Formats: sequence, C-alpha cells, structure tokens
Amino acid sequence: MELFSHPETWGALITLTFLEIILGIDNIIFISITAGKLPENKIKKATNIGLLLAMVFRILLLTGVTYLIAMKDPLFYVNWSWLKASISGQSLILFAGGIFLLYKSTHEIHAKVEGKDITTQTKNTQGVSMLSVIVQIVLIDIVFSFDSVLTAVGMTNGIHGALVIMITAVIISIIIMMIFARPIGKFVNTHPTIQMLALSFLILIGFMLVTESAHLSHAIVFGQEVGAIPKGYLYFAITFSLGVEVLNMKMRSKTNKI
Repeated sequence: MELFSHPETWGALITLTFLEIILGIDNIIFISITAGKLPENKIKKATNIGLLLAMVFRILLLTGVTYLIAMKDPLFYVNWSWLKASISGQSLILFAGGIFLLYKSTHEIHAKVEGKDITTQTKNTQGVSMLSVIVQIVLIDIVFSFDSVLTAVGMTNGIHGALVIMITAVIISIIIMMIFARPIGKFVNTHPTIQMLALSFLILIGFMLVTESAHLSHAIVFGQEVGAIPKGYLYFAITFSLGVEVLNMKMRSKTNKI
C-alpha cells in the first residue's frame, strides 16, 4: 500500500503499537487474575477470548471515532450545593469503569485475605465460572478499549490514513499480548505477593479513572475543581513498587537456599 511507503506512517505505527501494548498491560493483569480462577485447561482459552474481544471492541470503536469524539459534549448537568459538573459520555464510561475496577479489585483482595479464593470442581460450576469470567473480561475490555482508542485518536490526529494505522497498531499489539499473556499470567498467579501488588495497581487505576471522569466533567466539589492526576505519577508508583518486590523476591530466594 502507498500509505506504508511514507516514513511518517511507520513512525506513527511503531509509536502507537508500543503505546497500545503499554496500555494493554493493565488489561492483561486483569485478565490473568480473573482467568486464573478457572481450571488449568481453560485459562489459555479464556485469556485468548478476552484479548480477541479487546481487539474487536477497539476496532469497532475506531470505526465509530467521529461519534466517540462527539461524546465529549455534555449530556446533562449537575448543579447541587456541593457538586457542579457537566456530564459527558466519556466521563460516564470512565466513571463506570473506575467503579467496576475498584469493586472488583477490592473484592478479589478480600477473598484472598479471607482465604475464600477457591477453584470450582464440578463441571457445571466450571461452566458457570467460565461464563462469569468472560462477562467480567468483556466489561473491563470496554473500559480499556475506550482509553486505548482515545490515545490512538490523539496520536494520529491529522495523519493521512489514520484509521488504517490505528487498526493495524491494534491488531499487532493484541497479537503480541496474546503471545506473552500466558507467561505473564502464570507468573502473576504463582506469586501471591505479585498478585496482591497487581490488584493494588488496579485499585490505583480505578481511582485514576474516577478522577479523570470528574476532570472531564469539569466537576467542582465543595468549591474546588477536580484536576487530572498525571499518569506519570501512577507509572512511577507502579515501577517503584515492582522494583521493591523484585528485590524482596531475590532476598527470599537467597534465604531459601541457605
């Protein structure tokens, strides 16, 4: 195609693919933890279904990019004594996704701390579990797909053939994630401290989505406008925490050898 003969196209494609993978890490962590509740022979199937659904949702959203951008317009207004906001479609989706992540992560942490994280054993229960896992993956895919598409639109704005570049980047990133999702999932599910850390990250991400929703709505709470939390802070916290945990794992492995 003539489109891919331009250096600008390849630059945008490589950059966007990298960003899609980075944004998809949150999705992989969620899918890994959720699918980890299934029997061993069903985990790979649930993970692949989840990532394929993520690809489908992102491509569908990309094709409706005009409507997506229009969702910035306020749908209704809130004007209470302590809260003022102009609610848009974007803010509603981000808020719902943030609340879902907060609930799901807190529920998972509670189950693990209380020792209630038990894998089902009967065939009927496994079937229900598989269905519930797919439903949860679909819900979170919608949220992460929305964030991913907004990033893609911002990255390729004004570039010729932007839609083709965005769809290509999404397909490549999902294929890469499908290759590495299983090893990441195995590592997360076999290390309880990493799993707890991952769930804590999801709580942070859920809180960030809620504040981002309030920021997009220009919400004013008790006379103070809600600002956006720079994502760099979140990434630094996650990287620092992972670094500390890697050091702890090395210390534990040395202690066990003694």
